[in-house]
Amino acid sequence: MTQFELEGFDLHAFVRGTLAEDLGEGLPGGGVDVTATSVIPADARFQGVMDSRDAITVAGLPIAVAFFRHLDPQMEIEVLVEEGAQVTPGTDLMRLAGNARAMLTAERSALNTVQHLSGIATLVRQYVDAMDNPDCTLLDTRKTIPGLRHIEKYAVRMGGGSNHRMGLWDAAMIKDNHILVAGNVGEAVHRARHAGVKNIICEVDRLDQIEPALAAGADHILLDNMSPEVLTAAVDIIGGRAKTEASGGIDLDTIHAKAATGVDYVSVGRLTQSAPAADIGLDFTVE
Repeated sequence: MTQFELEGFDLHAFVRGTLAEDLGEGLPGGGVDVTATSVIPADARFQGVMDSRDAITVAGLPIAVAFFRHLDPQMEIEVLVEEGAQVTPGTDLMRLAGNARAMLTAERSALNTVQHLSGIATLVRQYVDAMDNPDCTLLDTRKTIPGLRHIEKYAVRMGGGSNHRMGLWDAAMIKDNHILVAGNVGEAVHRARHAGVKNIICEVDRLDQIEPALAAGADHILLDNMSPEVLTAAVDIIGGRAKTEASGGIDLDTIHAKAATGVDYVSVGRLTQSAPAADIGLDFTVE
């Protein structure tokens, strides 16, 4: 497997920081895995297999590799499936052989990461399948765990979704509170356009807000908490003059109908906010 690189994400800092947290570095008595060092001989070696107990979409294996290699650079690791692969229960994901203490110390951090990211990817795939619409793109949101945004949004891509804006810097998203301060939709969009913002997303929750937003220069209209019937009317009003996005209250039961209204995007916060961890285990044997 090639080196894992993700724009905006420092893999080495993430691995170091996560292991330091688990080892209690900087705390009284910290900096050591007391169980592994007291029970396992320093030269003991293990073999291990990471496998999935459920049907999942896989994400995060290269990060798990980095955890193990950080503590044992010579560890033999064979990754058995590709990122984004959909696997059946009982599928082996990775084989390892190396220093036993290193494996045991890195195990929880590696598993936590793969379980979390594969859980996101698996939920995203369920939403893509339920949407069943190649003309509509599933988007995530900024509802991510602080510090994990880049890898959570990576997991969304592995599940077949796409990313909304990465943060506060790469697009203006004008929401109800911005509109409240600015006075009205048109004025809020006008201010962003006058400031030179290149990508302006404007949230509306009524049809009569659409024309003022378009007239002021919005590139993308977020249609908030609208029924399929109202979404269809909104798409007709916009008439291709801006990208359209359905958002708010969308779940596996409603996504198909909302995507079928002709919107370009459907965004779902729970993809990253509420995805359950995938059931993935790691079993060791003595070499």
